[in-house]
Amino acid sequence: MMDWTDRHCRFFHRQLTRRALLHTEMVVADAAIHGRREHLLGFDPVEHPVALQLGGADPARLAEAARIGEAFGYDEINLNVGCPSDRVQSGTFGACLMRTPALVGDCVAAMKAAVAVPVTVKCRLGVDEQDPEAALDAVADAVFAAGADGLWVHARKAWLEGLSPKENREVPPLDYDRVYRLKMRWPDRFVGINGGIGDIDEALAHLAHVDGAMLGRAAYHTPAIVAEVDRRICGEAGPIAEMKAVIEAMAAHAGRHIAAGGRLAHVTRHMTGLFHGRPGARRYRQILSTEATRPGAGPDVLLRAFEAIEGGVEEAAA
Repeated sequence: MMDWTDRHCRFFHRQLTRRALLHTEMVVADAAIHGRREHLLGFDPVEHPVALQLGGADPARLAEAARIGEAFGYDEINLNVGCPSDRVQSGTFGACLMRTPALVGDCVAAMKAAVAVPVTVKCRLGVDEQDPEAALDAVADAVFAAGADGLWVHARKAWLEGLSPKENREVPPLDYDRVYRLKMRWPDRFVGINGGIGDIDEALAHLAHVDGAMLGRAAYHTPAIVAEVDRRICGEAGPIAEMKAVIEAMAAHAGRHIAAGGRLAHVTRHMTGLFHGRPGARRYRQILSTEATRPGAGPDVLLRAFEAIEGGVEEAAA
C-alpha cells in the first residue's frame, strides 16, 4: 500500500471505523532510524489502533526501528515479507525474505526483544519457483518459534522475475485454501488472510477459517465498506458512520493540514471513491479531481463536493 495508506488515508478510514486495525505504508528500517521521523512516522492519536509496517533484513536495525515506532505510540509493529517492488528487491528484503526463513525468525526475535507491543509478520505464499506448501510452512515455523504475535498471509505467490509490482497484486492466482491449511496447522496462533478480498461478505467467509481478514485495495477504492466493519465484523450495535459527519471531520483535518503548509489534494485524493455507486458520485469525483488540486484550494471544496451527494443528482454521461 505504498503511497496509499499515509496519515491522511488512515485519518479518513478511522472516521469510518473505530475498531479496524489500520496499517501504515511500509517504512524502511534505515529511514525510520536516520530519516525525518515525524514526517515518516507521525500520526494523529485518533488513528489508534494502528500498526507500523517496517521493511528490512537486518535484525539489529529492525529492532532499533521497532523501538522508535513503539516510542511514537504505535500499537503493533509489522514486518513486511511480501512486497515485491524493485526497490525492495534491490535491498534484499520484502518478499525476497521468503527465501531465508531463518533470517526472518532472527528479525522477529530481535524486534520482540526490543519492544513490548505485538510484533507481527505479513508474507506471501512463496516466491518464484518455491513450493507454497514448504515455503509458507518454513516462514510460519520460523516466525512463531521466534515469538511472533501473528502472521498475515497474502494468498498469492510473488514473482520477482517477470512481473511488475502491480501485476504481482493481480496475476498470480489466489490460493485461500493454502492459508486455511496453515491455520489448521497452527490452531493456537493468529493467522490472518489478505489478497483479493472485495467486501465484508467475503471477509466474513474467510473468518470462518482464519483469525483475521485484511482489506487493501477494496477498502481504498470503495471506502464505504469500511463503515460496515464495526457492526458486521465486530458485532457492535448502532448505526454506521454518518457520512456528513465524516466529510465535516475530513474538512477540518484538511484545514489543519493546509494551515501547516500542505495541500488539499493530499487529503482528498484518498476520498474519491467514498460514494461509489451513489447518485451524485460522478460530480463529487469531478470536483475533487479538478478543484481540489488547484493551488490555494481549501476545505470548502470538499464541502461543495459533498453537496452533489446530498442533492443526489448525477450528471448525464458524456
